[in-house]
Amino acid sequence: MSEPFRSPFDRHSTAAQVIDGVDLSGRRAVVTGAGSGIGVETARALAAAGAEVTLAVRRPEAGEQVAAGLRKVTGNDAVRVAHVDIADLDSVTAFTSAWRGPLHILVNNAGIMMLPGLERGSRGHEQQFATNYLGHFALTLGLHDALAEAGGARVVTVSSSGHLFSPVVFDDLDYRFRPYDALGAYGQSKTAGVLLAVEADRRWAGEGIRANALHPGAIATNLQRHTGGLKTPEPYRKTVEQGAATSVFLAASPLVQDVGGRYFEDVDESPRVAGRPTELGVPGVAPYALDPSNAERLWELAHAILR
Repeated sequence: MSEPFRSPFDRHSTAAQVIDGVDLSGRRAVVTGAGSGIGVETARALAAAGAEVTLAVRRPEAGEQVAAGLRKVTGNDAVRVAHVDIADLDSVTAFTSAWRGPLHILVNNAGIMMLPGLERGSRGHEQQFATNYLGHFALTLGLHDALAEAGGARVVTVSSSGHLFSPVVFDDLDYRFRPYDALGAYGQSKTAGVLLAVEADRRWAGEGIRANALHPGAIATNLQRHTGGLKTPEPYRKTVEQGAATSVFLAASPLVQDVGGRYFEDVDESPRVAGRPTELGVPGVAPYALDPSNAERLWELAHAILR
């Protein structure tokens, strides 16, 4: 097992601080879910460092307003908008098929959380799994050649401490036998996101593509619209600028250019834990989320779904 990575930053660090001094001129980035929340701040930080940034959003009209604001605040005119509904595999395929040229940074940021009732999305799969994992798997796989062409690329997947509430239940991914549980379904989808990073890094590191996953922290965004808002006590919350810091760090910092297949939070690698922490603010990643056999099994399963 590799030695844990340690960064000079902490939970209070902001996206601007972790990318300070980094020049991304000539680099191209795609950020999903960049129409609101930490997606906007992630895109802003990358654009401020000189990257060409594509906001991959479900509602292009709203995305154009965000892009205009980012161009103004960063002075970077290379902020573009593309239609990508990550819950719709046809939309994802249309985007990846149209992409031309290298891609240096892919931030799988979009997501949904704790749908109150069982819904089915792409190919009949439970909606949170279909959106948070399958859509991003299809996007990442479809952009593989562009990432390889970059000659040094990063794939960053936004997971959550919610992964600690469920492993991927391979025998019943879609709640066809179990009673539906909103938190369990969310947790499964976020564990799947970590496993995406583990397997992508194993398969593609030799091509210069490194992949990691992260928990951004507790930030009040539209993500909590089904939960009645953010319930985390104030001392444990983060600002949007702090919430985007780990994503931006993994996407752009030279400190992690040779690091992959890991899970981060508070701009640092998380320790593995034997059980879900009972205290707020205690970091940790479940061993099942980093298990290479789970990662390979899920990759093959998702690949079969997309055929």
